[in-house]
Amino acid sequence: MVKIWNDNAESMSRGDIEELQLKNLQATVKNVFENVPHYKKKYSEIGVYPEDIQQLGDIEKLPFTTKEDLRETYPYGMFAVSPKEIIEVHSSSGTTGKPVVSGYTRKDIDGWAELIARGLTMMGIDEDDIIQNTHGYGLFTGGFGVHYGAHKIGSTVIPISTGQTRRQIEIMEDFKATALIFTPSYGLYLAEVAKEEGVDPKNLGLKAIGFGAEMWTEEMRKKIEESFNAPAYNIYGLTELIGPGVAVECKQQQGLHISEDFFFPEIINSKTLETLDEGKKGELVLTSLKREGMPILRFRTKDITSLDYEKCDCGRTFVRMKRITGRSDDMLKVKGVAIFPSQIEKALLKVSEVEPHYQIIVTRPNIMDDIEVKVEATENLFFDEVKEMVNIKNKIGNYIENEIGIRVKVTLVEPKSIPRSEGKAQRVIDNRNLH
Repeated sequence: MVKIWNDNAESMSRGDIEELQLKNLQATVKNVFENVPHYKKKYSEIGVYPEDIQQLGDIEKLPFTTKEDLRETYPYGMFAVSPKEIIEVHSSSGTTGKPVVSGYTRKDIDGWAELIARGLTMMGIDEDDIIQNTHGYGLFTGGFGVHYGAHKIGSTVIPISTGQTRRQIEIMEDFKATALIFTPSYGLYLAEVAKEEGVDPKNLGLKAIGFGAEMWTEEMRKKIEESFNAPAYNIYGLTELIGPGVAVECKQQQGLHISEDFFFPEIINSKTLETLDEGKKGELVLTSLKREGMPILRFRTKDITSLDYEKCDCGRTFVRMKRITGRSDDMLKVKGVAIFPSQIEKALLKVSEVEPHYQIIVTRPNIMDDIEVKVEATENLFFDEVKEMVNIKNKIGNYIENEIGIRVKVTLVEPKSIPRSEGKAQRVIDNRNLH
């Protein structure tokens, strides 16, 4: 029997879900109108007021919230409560401007723990498990979200955070970790280092892996699962909404369940901003329905996905979002062709003679774009004949061309020569100065 953490919430009928969402949406709109000057000004300017939200479809009357809105109100401008009610703050890295700040009341922290508790249970993790959490424990939301959820379900958590990769392997062995949380690129690096240390990651006895925080492909998931001999489940979240736990994959691995009592999802066309029908692929927009400290309405995530409202075989009725296949803002336009890095990764992972470590380098030496894909050869290939390396380069080139429609330069580099990341890997280096 499939275990569900909160059966009353996660198995509600569609009618009950929508009734609860409308009630929470109306309360949230009233709250931000009265307590967040940014929203009051924005809504008043276009003549939208709390009483205009009579049905769920009326959410389309509200303007979108963007990362720019959050940066303009940095640090506390989006808070709906007094500072003394905020017991914790988190923040994005701020690498592309002012960082985005997220503030939590005690109730928000409890809600966050609830979301992760549901997700960990989806993965088959319970109070008997020992979770090694390699997500960062600083201002980044990753580490703490998983930590609170682990406490909620009663499992043991090892808050090792990022880095200390060799020690991570040692701790896994000594403490008998049964679950592992990491970013996909760091997971592959952990497996690589384990082998260097004479440890077969397949024999670590892991029961489940939770991963997220960066782009990945099904081929990458398979490599992770094969490396650790354990199923790997996707966790989705973002600082602006609460952190990890907005949506999590269940045992079916057929999409991530969004906790619809906490969030209202929409899919829009990124260019026209029109709401798209169920099943259509577009940009995910999320509204928080229970957040006290910093409620966010119609936030444009820039993540490309689609929604499936069919009841899942796991018994949960919450909508499932498909794996993120790209972002509306990290799309590369090369020679007029729209390319997502995940397309190139998909092609590379079909080739067994190379490692899943790569970089995409885009330049514009004259007036035309050049795109080079650097990928690590396996130890065997690197010391093989030149002829064989040329064949593999051509094979990779053909796979990438089939995937993206244009020819790229492929460079095979020495094993372990591409910088490793203990957080999000830097896959794309765009040297064209397009901004």
